[in-house]
Amino acid sequence: MRVLSSITGSQGHARDMLPLIRAIADAGHDVLVALPPSLAHIYEVERVRVAAVLPEMHDSIMAVVKEGTEKRIREAAETGLPVAPPPELTAFDEMLVMAGGPHITPTYHAIMALALDFKPNLIVRDSAEIAATLVAEQLGLRYICGPSGAGDMVDPVRLVDLLNERRAEIGIPAAHDPAALYRYGRFDSVPERYGFAAFDVPYAIRYRQSPIVARDEVLSREITDLPTDKPLVAAAMGTVLVQLREFFQFGPPQAEDPSKVLLQAIAGGLSSLDCYAVLATGGLSMEGIEVGDNVLVVERMAQPLLLQCADLFLTHGGYNSIRESMFGGTPMAVLPQFGDQPFHADLLQKMNLGRVVPETTAQSVHDTCRTVLDDPAITQEVRRAHREMLALPSVDTVVPHLESLALP
Repeated sequence: MRVLSSITGSQGHARDMLPLIRAIADAGHDVLVALPPSLAHIYEVERVRVAAVLPEMHDSIMAVVKEGTEKRIREAAETGLPVAPPPELTAFDEMLVMAGGPHITPTYHAIMALALDFKPNLIVRDSAEIAATLVAEQLGLRYICGPSGAGDMVDPVRLVDLLNERRAEIGIPAAHDPAALYRYGRFDSVPERYGFAAFDVPYAIRYRQSPIVARDEVLSREITDLPTDKPLVAAAMGTVLVQLREFFQFGPPQAEDPSKVLLQAIAGGLSSLDCYAVLATGGLSMEGIEVGDNVLVVERMAQPLLLQCADLFLTHGGYNSIRESMFGGTPMAVLPQFGDQPFHADLLQKMNLGRVVPETTAQSVHDTCRTVLDDPAITQEVRRAHREMLALPSVDTVVPHLESLALP
């Protein structure tokens, strides 16, 4: 079986898909992974081919902003009115545009070129990467999508018109069935009770996420040597810190670097908490930020492994991080920043798996972490989620289903 997989977005998206892609490759199948260059390193040690030809997420965001600006300028020229300000979009609007906006047409052409050469029997896409669906339509292939928090926020009904605009650009027939997005199914790796799908979508085939993402991953000695007489808090924001720094450097003027504001709040809140904490900075400088002796600052950490022994996870609310925390049985304090993160944070709080940090301040971080650590109801619900995660079948069990979908 030859499987073409397409992945967009951040490192979280690539890690969402990794256990599934690894299972397919380990079963002896030929896998080609198409993704942005910045994500290629995640797959470089796997038994797969890698084509780092898809646009970077920040380039896609800038393309969306540029297209919207140019559209408003054209409308102003046609009407003689002043250029309108950017529309206020909800997070669902943003996810919809990122899924089906004009910027995905170049992605379609990049994936199509790979498909014509590779000749796949099946396409397995990141659920936020929609262009591969159009490639599959054109080539008569079956397709299925993997787990993704951003994809869970895309409304299939509203996506129809956007995708038909892309089909017109590409020169393929229009389609009008919202269910076509999941015609051959979808995967998820959390129990149904804890699913994050925001819209009416087909039932997911669910599998258990492995706690090991990188094959050679281990906890560092400096983490294992931390004392055990107080709660252990893991704090990581995924790639959010780097993305906030990029927005600060290339976006509209702001009074203060938001990545530094976020780091100051996290470091200050954890420093005043009666705990030991591991704070992953993503490589950003901590210069000028005070950190208590109880906080170990690292550039990166083996997050899935640390969450097997942590008492609390302070996270941005990325879907991959939430799933890893549920698998580890670790309650969460969520400090969302943008995109799908506020939606995830609200749902997680409703599920009683943690609490939302209401403000980006040290006091708010401290108070929310203390609340979660002291709340037995949250601990009990997290234990339930942990057990249900362990009851899911191994990811290896879905490979026969994929084999049944693949065309000769």
